[in-house]
Amino acid sequence: MKFLVTGSAGHLGEALMRTLRERNEIARGIDVKASPYTDAVGSIVERAFVREALRGVDTLLHTATLHKPHIATHSRQDFIDTNISGTLNLLEEAIEAGVQQVVFTSTTSAYGFALQAAPQGPAVWVDENLVPVPKNIYGITKLAAENLCALMQRKTGLPCVVLRTSRFFPEVDDDEDMRGKYDDTNIKLNELLYRRVDVADVVSAHLAAVQRARAIGFGRYVVSATTPFRREDADELSINAADVLARRHPESSQIYARRGWKMFPGIGRVYDNALARAALGWQPRYDFTHATACLERGEDYRSPLAQAIGVKGYHARVFENGPYPVE
Repeated sequence: MKFLVTGSAGHLGEALMRTLRERNEIARGIDVKASPYTDAVGSIVERAFVREALRGVDTLLHTATLHKPHIATHSRQDFIDTNISGTLNLLEEAIEAGVQQVVFTSTTSAYGFALQAAPQGPAVWVDENLVPVPKNIYGITKLAAENLCALMQRKTGLPCVVLRTSRFFPEVDDDEDMRGKYDDTNIKLNELLYRRVDVADVVSAHLAAVQRARAIGFGRYVVSATTPFRREDADELSINAADVLARRHPESSQIYARRGWKMFPGIGRVYDNALARAALGWQPRYDFTHATACLERGEDYRSPLAQAIGVKGYHARVFENGPYPVE
């Protein structure tokens, strides 16, 4: 099998390239930035570059994108060019090149306003049945790219699997108020309960999707760490998340107390990966239970892959009030 990985200089692109190379797979990486995992530098907006990159490829892993952190530094047209037109270029050229399957990296940000719980209402249970209502150009363009994948699969039969990934970047939180109230590791452990995933689990989801793509045809799946919470917890989670956590994961109380950590007062949404696990045969490893067990042993809770990649950032410059400017 020969892979093309777009966005190979990014967090996920590098993670995929590292993993494929370690498995002795034939993998070509492309990106607008040079990196040890980028074989050809160029933009997916350029059709000729895409055509050449796809020569001889049978599996396309499309991670290249403009992200939410770019909203304040890039134009809406930039997002349309990269996230929509670039995806169209890849899909159309993939069909011409005889590619056998495509896995497209999307985002839970596509849900947008649908993620917001009503005042005093229950936490939103986020699964594939929740209808996206994008709230910014990032979400709009990622959802449009997902729909291009669906269109191409219907029109040509090209298997396309869409993975809506939750947070896996290691940068500090973009909310200045949050950074002032909580230790960074405390924030990330809290998020593993409902809105975060380790990059190694994102990689394994992509590779599982490759194996199931032809049987699936087209599918969209939420990719996040497995939550210990249940749907019946939704009412209480929005107003008293600490008590729900103590009930669902009793060991966490002492672990948090010893570190002076605290759970967020309320949680407004929970990502549910049940369909991805069932449909893809995916088995994520780096969840909240794994993380707390590592901390108790004095070990890093992140996967070796996440540790090896480290922090990349999204911009070439440092911003005064956070890792990137907030829109």
